Amino acid sequence: MFSFLDARAAKAFGAEMARFYMERIPREAALKEKQFASKSKHVIGKMSLHIATYKKREKLNIYKVAQMGNAFKWALRDAGYSDDYIDKLTQWFIVNAKL
Repeated sequence: MFSFLDARAAKAFGAEMARFYMERIPREAALKEKQFASKSKHVIGKMSLHIATYKKREKLNIYKVAQMGNAFKWALRDAGYSDDYIDKLTQWFIVNAKL
């Protein structure tokens, strides 16, 4: 029963995925729009694989997915990424975690 509410692993994974993204696409990177799109697509593809592997290993519920998304979002916000971009990326992250 209480494992339903234990989201520590999910929060850690959300923060880990934010670090994964930030290491590969730093906020201050001076990339042209085409370079940014190409690099983002590559990084997001790798993140999709990590999410799929995590979902096979862990049993997620709506609460854990929400906590994971929140940890992801706040790690990016603390790093200084733009709010609009964070919201879009977090929405993608949560949708992929739920599917």
